[in-house]
Amino acid sequence: MDQLACIPELQQKIALYDDMKAYRNLCDLFYNRLYRTAFTFIKSKESAEEIVSDVFIKVWQMRVKLAEIENLSVYLYTVTKNLCLKYITRQYKNPVINLDEIAFETTIDFKTPEEICISSDITKKIREALNELPPKCRLILQLVKEDGLRYKEVAAILNISELTVRNQLAIAVKKLGKVLPVYLESYDHIAVDCKT
Repeated sequence: MDQLACIPELQQKIALYDDMKAYRNLCDLFYNRLYRTAFTFIKSKESAEEIVSDVFIKVWQMRVKLAEIENLSVYLYTVTKNLCLKYITRQYKNPVINLDEIAFETTIDFKTPEEICISSDITKKIREALNELPPKCRLILQLVKEDGLRYKEVAAILNISELTVRNQLAIAVKKLGKVLPVYLESYDHIAVDCKT
């Protein structure tokens, strides 16, 4: 989360000085997060990459107004979500009215050697448990737990109340907690083996 503390400074540099280094830093900071979100919506690597590129092109095009944006994280995720919804509408000629109508793709992102040691069977069980969650619930879990966004930010991005975010997250944690205890115990054992 400390990385995100530099966002206002990057905004100012881009807005006031057309600072390309600050722009690249902003892109580096958000690319993977926004890509994961776009992929969650549309399940296509190439299209998700294209959407994230479009988000950053939009940022550069409107850079003069960038300093006026109060929460750039919320803005970037919201633009990503909106471009994904436009893509879905265009591809399937079926406008999306409710996020619960979208079959989100679940992604599991391993960052540490311990996490990589998880067996494919456990990974499969985790993915199955995540896929059993309602679509909006899965997306909220990803934005809060994977991307580290606050409830208020997720609520703004998805245009829902903070209470809904809190409730959906509680549902996700409760359902995953019922399904995964046996597999999480196996993960603890594997993680200990990896460290030795």
